[in-house]
Amino acid sequence: MNQAASSNRALLWIVAGGFFMQSLDTTIVNTALPGLAKSLGEPALAMQLVVVAYTLTMATLTPASGWLTDRFGSRRVYLAAVVVFTIGSILCACSASAPQIIAARVIQGIGGSILLPVGRLTVLRTTPSEQYIAALAFISIAAQVGPIFGPVTGGWLVEALSWHWIFLINIPVGAIGIAMILRYFPDDRAAERQPFDLLGCALLSICMVSISIALDFPIQSHRLEWSLFLVAISIGAALAYYVHAKKATDPLFDLKLFDNYRFSMGLFGNLVCRIGSNATPFLLPLVFQLQLGLSPLLSGLVLLPAAIAGTLAKRWIPGLVAKLGYYRFLSINTLIVGGSIGSLCLISHQVPIWVNVIQVLVFGGANSMQFAVMNSVTLMGLKGREAASGNSLFSMVQMLATGLGVAISSSLVRIFSGGKHTSLTGFRITFFCIGLVTVASVFIFRGLREVKTFAAPDGGSSPATTHKAGNS
Repeated sequence: MNQAASSNRALLWIVAGGFFMQSLDTTIVNTALPGLAKSLGEPALAMQLVVVAYTLTMATLTPASGWLTDRFGSRRVYLAAVVVFTIGSILCACSASAPQIIAARVIQGIGGSILLPVGRLTVLRTTPSEQYIAALAFISIAAQVGPIFGPVTGGWLVEALSWHWIFLINIPVGAIGIAMILRYFPDDRAAERQPFDLLGCALLSICMVSISIALDFPIQSHRLEWSLFLVAISIGAALAYYVHAKKATDPLFDLKLFDNYRFSMGLFGNLVCRIGSNATPFLLPLVFQLQLGLSPLLSGLVLLPAAIAGTLAKRWIPGLVAKLGYYRFLSINTLIVGGSIGSLCLISHQVPIWVNVIQVLVFGGANSMQFAVMNSVTLMGLKGREAASGNSLFSMVQMLATGLGVAISSSLVRIFSGGKHTSLTGFRITFFCIGLVTVASVFIFRGLREVKTFAAPDGGSSPATTHKAGNS
């Protein structure tokens, strides 16, 4: 193997390691939340901000990743991302209160927002076109492995050691990554640098953060007024961005994207459908541990079939879509995803655990296929700069949906539980409600009847999809 091929292989391993670290961290925390909350003396649902702060930070900063790479070079930016992510992990492990760990998760999110897009963008720019699909498939495996090991690893670490270790395990991975980046990572950057729309990014960030906080539904005095005030701020920021984007020569996201009906519909459908899909992995460890009395490790093992089924189900997607078409596939599969989420309202002490395993398995397989097909149909019609901008916006919406799913579901559990403390009834009604929300997204996909071709399951119709921001 010559030196160029060896360096390229090392680059793929570095990027795959970043994918694994980020995807593992996204899933490992959910199983550990009850133990983390108990250690810090907080109600379990109050720790939702540990998840929301991380995802919202990623959503707000991801659009800047492409510009940072072009401005400072891929090696410096990726190295800084790994260093910041590792420092954030150390600060999380050292936290002694909820505000401290939430602030540390924001720091983690700053690093995480750069890892995926810059890593994929660098692979795109340095890998020969005939090898790009194989390279993308290689690094994508790491993103699939993370969710498989995340819940079980989180449960085992909390049970055998302490919650601190769910963050400490990032330190050796980060240290190895830093050493490999300094030796193998190319210092790639674009020949021409596009100006960064700082005002547009700030307006969209205000919009996302405000609506996420507002959807922490009012259950105490004066909370309704605050929620309405934040909703007004979110709407105002969105309108301000619309006015800004109409006048700006190079806006963060061109409004012409929404002239593409398929993209607009897919983006909105993704947002609605993913609220329930992202709320479920957050709620399941809580209900298993807080209400059914399962240990952290056992609750992680119950969730394991979802990740395995999700990985295996991806191979069925091309054949099913070719046979059914996008509209019929998404109509049927969305009902399965929503139905499997809604069926979790049957969880109780009387229901055998193997029934819960089957419910989780069906959800995991259908949800994985749902994500892949929704990604594909949303982006498949975009080309050139439109593809880069659309993919960046799409990635931001994906992360926003994760934060919204956690915020909405935790608020519903508190409301249906009658206060701050959780109850099994509160969880059961919440599962039913978010299942209905997921099913409702079927109506959004009605315009896909004419879409018949199938794009790559990773959501990109071509390598150009990642050219500007490099997002997945």
